[in-house]
Amino acid sequence: MLNLSTTPLEDDYRLLEKLGEGAFGQVRHAVHIPTGDEVAVKIIERAQLTTSRQCRNAEREVRLMGLLHHPSIMPVREVRVLQDRYVVVMERARGGELFDYIVRSGRLDESTARRFFRQIVSAIRYCHEHSIIHRDLKPENMLLDATRTRVYLIDFGFGNTYRANHLLHTFCGSPFYAAPEMLRGVPYVGPEVDIWSLGVVLYAMLCGRLPFDAKEGRQLCNKVCCGDYHLPSHVSPEAADLLSRMLLVDPIRRATIQEVATHAW
Repeated sequence: MLNLSTTPLEDDYRLLEKLGEGAFGQVRHAVHIPTGDEVAVKIIERAQLTTSRQCRNAEREVRLMGLLHHPSIMPVREVRVLQDRYVVVMERARGGELFDYIVRSGRLDESTARRFFRQIVSAIRYCHEHSIIHRDLKPENMLLDATRTRVYLIDFGFGNTYRANHLLHTFCGSPFYAAPEMLRGVPYVGPEVDIWSLGVVLYAMLCGRLPFDAKEGRQLCNKVCCGDYHLPSHVSPEAADLLSRMLLVDPIRRATIQEVATHAW
C-alpha cells in the first residue's frame, strides 16, 4: 500500500533495535502501536541522498517494493513517502539471513537447498515476468521464517525495470555474485545477470563457500570472467548440470529463469 501520509512514523510505530544498515538508511525492529504487531521498518533518509541517481534509486526501490506481491518476496505492509525520508514497513522474518544459516550449517543438503532454491527461483521468475530485475541477489538478501522452511527475497535497492531492446550499464551488487559482463562493464539486458547471481547462491548453499573467491579484486574478476570454479564431488550430477547452465560466461547461452525453473534438479 502506498501511503503519502505526512503523519510522523513514530505516531504509529515504536522503533526498537537496529536490524541492519545500508548506504542510505537502516532497517529497524518496530512495533505497530495500534495492534502490537512486530515489523521491520526500512528507513531511507533523504538527507543522505546527495545525487540525483541516489534519489532515483531510492524512489524506484520504494515503488518496486510497494508493487511486488509474491509468497517468496518479503510482504510489504505499508510504504510512506515523507518529507524527510522514505519508509517501507515489512513483515519481520525471525529466522535470520540465509547467509548465516549456510555458515552455521557448513553447507546444505540438496533437499534443503532445493526447497529454498525453488522458492527463490519462483520469486525471480515472477519479477522477470513483470519486467523487473533484482541485481543484488545474495544470501544476505534472503531471509528465513521462524521455522526456517520458507525464504523471502528482500532489498530491491538495485532493482530496475528492463526492456529487451534497451541495454543497461550500471554495475550493481557484490563482485562475488556479479556476472562477468557486469565486471567487464559490458551493457546487459537484465535477467541474465540475475541468473548468474542465482547460480552463485545455489553453489554457496550446496558447497558452503563461494565459487569465485580471491583476496585481490583483479584476481576475483579474472576468475569470474573465465568462469573458473571447482565443484566438490558430493554435488550430484543433476545439480552440477544446473550450475553449469547458470554459471556460463556467455550471457546469450546462459539459462533463462524458465529453463532454471523446469530443470530436472
